[in-house]
Amino acid sequence: MSNIIKSEEIHKFLDVNRSLFEEKLLSFAVNVRDKINEIHLIGNINLLDNAHQLVLLVVDQKEQEVKAFAKKEGMVWAKHRMALSFKLEWIMAIRKTFWEFLHRFDLENNITTKTSDAFYTETSKYNELIDSFTNGFFISYSNYKDELIEKQQKLVNNLSAPIIPITPDVSILPLIGTIDTGRANIIEEKVLSEVGRLRIQTLIIDLSGIAEMDNESIKLFLKLLDGVTMMGSKLVITGLRPEIVRSMINIDVEFGSKASTKASLQKALQDYLTVDIN
Repeated sequence: MSNIIKSEEIHKFLDVNRSLFEEKLLSFAVNVRDKINEIHLIGNINLLDNAHQLVLLVVDQKEQEVKAFAKKEGMVWAKHRMALSFKLEWIMAIRKTFWEFLHRFDLENNITTKTSDAFYTETSKYNELIDSFTNGFFISYSNYKDELIEKQQKLVNNLSAPIIPITPDVSILPLIGTIDTGRANIIEEKVLSEVGRLRIQTLIIDLSGIAEMDNESIKLFLKLLDGVTMMGSKLVITGLRPEIVRSMINIDVEFGSKASTKASLQKALQDYLTVDIN
């Protein structure tokens, strides 16, 4: 039997025996078996259909299709945060089931003896494609996961310093939460960039939502004020909480000529805008 004819016959054999193949596959993948419906519901991933598609692509030696399939699968699993342990077990079960059914095919077709070269060639060509799928899947998963993390980090960075233009000349920077050194550096980079891009004349920084600033963060905050004033913008600080003021006093920090202060954001808006906000 030539290789081409044998591949076609194996393809038909796997199609005809699909139900038996899936039954055996589920018996090997004991942990994934109970997650089949959940995975389908969460990511619209039909593991049994995908397993059947993969083994047929391997039998038909469709290398490019296997790589494309792996890339798509990796992205879907990363997007829906599927556990990699399940995927690894599933691939191992597919390989084991596939080889068992190749053995069944040989028995049904009275192929009882093979030369070592023939067996090695067959083993290599099938295993290489399954390995190619496995590697492609994990690379795709990792790359897509990195892209998601990068996008999320950019979003977090933007939310860390949400400059809101009020007029062409006046903008507000409301800060909330805790400012540590890492966030302080992000805020400095984002604010200086936006001050230049928007040509902000007056920047009102509201600190009423800041729960805590350590000493190093306060020093970095003062550097930010220096940078903004060097760019020609007027600074107004509002909403300073007593505990933050005490921290500034303890390290002998004062705004001086860097910025003026207002008791509240509402008071600053009333002073710097012609529209009465009440």
